[in-house]
Amino acid sequence: MPRITREDKARNRQNIVEAAGRMFRSQGVDAVGIADLMKEAGLTHGGFYNHFASKGDLAAEACSASFEASLGALDQAREEGTGPAGSPLERVVDNYLSAAHRDAQDGGCPSASLVIDAGRHSDTVQNAYAGGVEGYLTGFAEEFVREHEGEITSEEARNRAVLLLSRLVGAMTLARAVRQVQPELSDEILRTCHAHALD
Repeated sequence: MPRITREDKARNRQNIVEAAGRMFRSQGVDAVGIADLMKEAGLTHGGFYNHFASKGDLAAEACSASFEASLGALDQAREEGTGPAGSPLERVVDNYLSAAHRDAQDGGCPSASLVIDAGRHSDTVQNAYAGGVEGYLTGFAEEFVREHEGEITSEEARNRAVLLLSRLVGAMTLARAVRQVQPELSDEILRTCHAHALD
């Protein structure tokens, strides 16, 4: 058999991380088996341990990668600044507390989709999740300072950032928890929290 190149190995690892990110966010870490994950990545089950020592190591890397992509969208919104669709934070709230995000097949933002998993898994996974949370808090706080220049301190901006992220994640978690049996309640949670997210 031909030897796999370094580039092929890196591409395979990336495919595994991306597949894991989608599956872990949509189904939960514990619900996803290695065989199914590798199949989703287009690889054989036996190749998993050529890339990762354990499923926990993969979960931490997938969590970090998912947050990196999500935080990239926040950075882009901040770079675009205020426009017809509102300020960067208004657009973040619009997108986050939407029915489309709630119903996303890939689980959407890891802040809400991995919140339970992070608390139940290893310190490595929790550290990856905490790093993502910190990224959001930093970005939000910086944007609050920019949008309210001279009106709030960095400490006040940090407090507002904590409140905003908590509102977003809490609302999305609750809305997803009840959407199948009480869709009206799910919509109400999103609608109400959307209206007051930036209060």
